[in-house]
Amino acid sequence: MTPEYTSTELLAHVAAGLLEDNSSVFVGTGLPVIAAMLAQRTSAPNLLLIFEAGGIGPQVPVLPISVGDSRTFYRAVSASSMHDVMSASQAGYLDYGFLGAAQIDAYGNLNTTVIGEWERPKVRFPGSGGANDVGSLCWRTIIVMRQDPVRFVETLDFLTTPGYLDGPGARERVGLPAGTGPYRVITQLGLYGFHERLKRMQLLAVHPGVSVEDVVEATGFELIIPDEVATTIPPPRAVLDTMRDIDPTGMVIGR
Repeated sequence: MTPEYTSTELLAHVAAGLLEDNSSVFVGTGLPVIAAMLAQRTSAPNLLLIFEAGGIGPQVPVLPISVGDSRTFYRAVSASSMHDVMSASQAGYLDYGFLGAAQIDAYGNLNTTVIGEWERPKVRFPGSGGANDVGSLCWRTIIVMRQDPVRFVETLDFLTTPGYLDGPGARERVGLPAGTGPYRVITQLGLYGFHERLKRMQLLAVHPGVSVEDVVEATGFELIIPDEVATTIPPPRAVLDTMRDIDPTGMVIGR
């Protein structure tokens, strides 16, 4: 039977469930905005949304098209600046950061710069933007991306944003704040975390209809697989209705 939700709606629902009430989140364009808005309207009403262009604490009425859209300042606590937002991140005030990526490795390092050699790339992406700041300074980074062996890779073509670099203690050795780093990865196949001691990616849950074998086949590095793997819970009808109010045209979640 065809599910009543799209894969993007499932991702947004799972992502929203990770955001705790009375916390702050640095929100990126697209799916992270939907997830943050959804959390604020359901399980985390006191979630503080922070946008790169300077909107701090808004009650966003409908999905903005970018982090600089005027709707990201609607009923905001502050209409500030990129400088102030990045300063807040550096000062340790941002609990969560949302990122996407073209490539990720086992330690949560991200590439959003090039595919192929730097001098003659096959594909060139926009680069870091604020992603390096988010991945370096937010306490917990959540990554949302598609999963396949060319995106989940053993070695990145370019390191744009640091995860756990080459393993335990590496972030601290290069001067990044202790206790920060990748927290969760969400893909169309499942939910992932990072082993507390090894700092390598581990499977936490698969989505309905997805097997552990599907996950392994779509991963280009050795993934830690626990003895017990949970299954994520699909979004209930009330949550779907809320998401579709947030994105009425289906610009991100689709139909």
